[in-house]
Amino acid sequence: MNFAMDEIVGDSAMLGSGVLVHGGAGDVPEARRPAHAAGCLEAAKAGQRVLAEGGSALDAVQASARVLEDMPQFNAGTGACLNEHSEVEHDAAIMEGEHLRAGGVCAMPGFRNPIDVARLVLEDGRHVLYAHAGAVEFARSRGIEPVEPHLLVTKDAEAALEKFRAGKGASGWAGGTIGAVARDRHGHVAAATSTGGMIGKRRGRVGDSPIVGAGTYADDAAGAISATGEGEAVLRYGLAHRIASRLRNGEGAAEVAKAEISALLEKIGGRGGVIVFGRDGSIALARSTKTMSFAWASDTGERSGY
Repeated sequence: MNFAMDEIVGDSAMLGSGVLVHGGAGDVPEARRPAHAAGCLEAAKAGQRVLAEGGSALDAVQASARVLEDMPQFNAGTGACLNEHSEVEHDAAIMEGEHLRAGGVCAMPGFRNPIDVARLVLEDGRHVLYAHAGAVEFARSRGIEPVEPHLLVTKDAEAALEKFRAGKGASGWAGGTIGAVARDRHGHVAAATSTGGMIGKRRGRVGDSPIVGAGTYADDAAGAISATGEGEAVLRYGLAHRIASRLRNGEGAAEVAKAEISALLEKIGGRGGVIVFGRDGSIALARSTKTMSFAWASDTGERSGY
């Protein structure tokens, strides 16, 4: 599919229960797009297997996110982009819609699957968000150890940083943030988002992905949302919360997703995308970028694209 950059592209379907994932809004080179779509489909199917075995929406989005974090073509986990010091710093969050429990980590170095640490934060329940050294300390206290930093760094990530330093990139924004939303057979929804953030970012920078109401949100009375794109813009706009508020008021997921991605672009010039699983079992996606790889899987079938 080819679309103009300024066109808001959307899609929707009715699943009831299932999993919808994204592999980041941006401009993936044409030759790499099939691999991104295939990776998303693998992740969606992993989450759907969890649901088929009676697992929760929360378990499903975690499973899908883990698959995507392990794929070096995306900007999360292994292969995440590098900051100005050539380091990987992860942001991730996970949230469930029944009791609005959430957990997140930000500017956290050195972990293969940040979404697993975010899930432990949610389950612990004392706090919602841990940063940098505090996130590392919390993870270790729960039995998850960091890996050697070089194991997370890919040649593509190093090349992207060098291109940015040489001024050959338009900006430091990196596509490839990953996310998942799901609805289980009990009508509960959940969302998860994970990212390496921006190429060449300053140490300690935090984007929208781990922030409840910005890049990630879930509420059974509304739906589940995972955003991707220019993090500072999504943060300022409060994208996920705006979408949830409209869903809660009875508007349709497809209408709201396209309208809010359009408003993000028009109001503050922010480009990005979003996936939504509505409380009624509908799914929707929208983007204002050239690509946003995605896939969904349910009892009735599966689909992927970009």
